Amino acid sequence: MVADYHAAAKRGAVIDYAFHMIIADPTEAALRQHVPKLVREGHASLKVFMTYDRIKLDDEQLLDVLAAAKENGAFMCVHAENHGMISWIGKRLVARGYTAPKFHAVSHPRSGEAEAFNRLISFAAFLDQPIMIFHVSTAEGVAAITRARGEGHKVFAETCPQYLFLTAQDMDKPGIEGAKWICSPPIRTRADQEAIWAGLGRGDLQAVSSDHAPYRFDQSGKLVAGAQPNFKQVPNGMPGLEARLPLLFDAMVSKGRLGLAKFVELTAEAPARIYNLPGKGAIAIGADADIAIWDAQRRVTLTAARMHDLTGYTPYEGREVVGWPQTVLSRGRVIVEDGTLKAKPGEGRFLARQAGDAAAGTGRIAPELDPARNFGAKLI
Repeated sequence: MVADYHAAAKRGAVIDYAFHMIIADPTEAALRQHVPKLVREGHASLKVFMTYDRIKLDDEQLLDVLAAAKENGAFMCVHAENHGMISWIGKRLVARGYTAPKFHAVSHPRSGEAEAFNRLISFAAFLDQPIMIFHVSTAEGVAAITRARGEGHKVFAETCPQYLFLTAQDMDKPGIEGAKWICSPPIRTRADQEAIWAGLGRGDLQAVSSDHAPYRFDQSGKLVAGAQPNFKQVPNGMPGLEARLPLLFDAMVSKGRLGLAKFVELTAEAPARIYNLPGKGAIAIGADADIAIWDAQRRVTLTAARMHDLTGYTPYEGREVVGWPQTVLSRGRVIVEDGTLKAKPGEGRFLARQAGDAAAGTGRIAPELDPARNFGAKLI
């Protein structure tokens, strides 16, 4: 599987890239043989899910992967939601006829996000393994992260544009149209948006990623289960990669929310530092000269016709942004000029990396795992 992704990237990547290694079946062979080999080869971050039937890990499996990350010097990334709560309420919604897309927003309880965050943080603190929590969507989730960081736990977190610019009301459309806005975690409320912005401003959340998961609005994508699927049958995900930076620039720079320096930190400097991407995230002597040059005054209306992802729609249709990237350089060469791609497929390079400071433990180990306090038992 890793070789397949490398081959695809060598054929098509126009920018430099790295991978997260998803572990859905943490067998003894996966943890003792595959993980050490992958980390040595430069795949320094592991990703797991606490929900989704086919790939979720239970508590013991999660501890196993956290321990493997610690033993091999890898960084740990987690999609954290309470699977039992999602399954329980989802079944009841469908059984009672609440099947429209908007009920997807109800099917992922907000308290289930905070519960999963707290459980994950407890496990990570137990093993002294730093973690990155993906896709923070609720005020309660932000509060759990803020509290943990205040207690000295090494917790990082990111959110996505949909949780800053969309709400559950966007899913309340006639017929099946709202399926375009189904993603997980679901989009929430304006109050959650404000809490997430505050967390970004404080530094409790350090990055805004896209979670780009595009599905066309036809039988190949959102309607794979038929023309009138219930919300449980709709693939989760929406396009977001191309709109991410313009949306953030408009909000943070043009409209003055958090400012230019914070925009650069959240979108470039902090991700490069956290994921240990040498030469990335800064304009400096010896760095890779990855530079985006913006026209800060240009007004652009986001439309499906402007996007290049072939999804056929954008969840931000009709939204105007002020500020647009005019020129993009990668390793000093111009790869985009006024909307025209100049790079050739395959010019992107794989960034082999080891985990950096973000993955280093705090040195605070649980007494049950400390030989000096557990009668000499060596458990990790």
